[in-house]
Amino acid sequence: MTTTARTPVTVLGLGEMGTALATAFLDGGHPTTVWNRTRDRTGPLVAKGARAAATVAEAVAASPLIVVNVKGNDVARELLESAGEAITGRAVLNLTDGTSAEARSLAGWAADHDVEYLHGQLMTIAPGIGHPGTTVFLGGSPALAERLAPELALLGGKTGLVSEDPGVPVLYGMAVHGTMWGALNGFLHAAAILTSEGLAVERFLDHAGPSVTAMLSQFPSIAGEVDRADYAAEYGALRHHLPSVSDLVAESRDHGVATALADHTLELVSTAVAEGHDGDNYSRIVESFRRTR
Repeated sequence: MTTTARTPVTVLGLGEMGTALATAFLDGGHPTTVWNRTRDRTGPLVAKGARAAATVAEAVAASPLIVVNVKGNDVARELLESAGEAITGRAVLNLTDGTSAEARSLAGWAADHDVEYLHGQLMTIAPGIGHPGTTVFLGGSPALAERLAPELALLGGKTGLVSEDPGVPVLYGMAVHGTMWGALNGFLHAAAILTSEGLAVERFLDHAGPSVTAMLSQFPSIAGEVDRADYAAEYGALRHHLPSVSDLVAESRDHGVATALADHTLELVSTAVAEGHDGDNYSRIVESFRRTR
């Protein structure tokens, strides 16, 4: 594929993910410059046609689009600052993990230095880069996102701008991860109880799969209840959850399985019921999490 009509791209940081990003741009026909603190990591990419820069300033000067994927936004900012005047007028796509406050701070720095900025949250591991089903949440300038649409499409088929606020894609990513870890922990806790009786978890799913699928299908209705702060329930009120959660704690204890996860759920439900919300549905629990703010 010819590279003459493609936007040159520079990738700063060649860890597992950075290498995958650089490879995607190379495979997409973009002249690609790479930089990494440990220079020997550039070798495989150079063999594929990339150009290795000796310094960050040299790497930044080589391309109008700078893609950053390093360990932490403090490092990302340090690298961009080290480019000096070369960074002026460039577009930066920062794909570094961190907090929403860090993303907003770096976006502010970019604006102060005449740098166009997009923050992206990659919802995949390195092998998923470029896959049609891969999601990348983006926040920042709509005009920049539109201009970079061909380059952004190389990251994943579900790449898209979710907000002009660069902190929002980070919050979306955190929300996905929080849901993931909550679901995984709950499932593995269940697996510990099952296997303590010698029951196969796969066999359990053969029977319980429809119930699990039905549970996940409730997320849209729960989201609406939270957005409206409308927790009234016709069925499935918290008072009906309380005995079942208590039973889960007892069952866990009887099988020598850690009860911390179930204990926390019991505390959340018991507190809401004690405060007079026994007739509300489970979405009411969101208010318990908000109390730490």
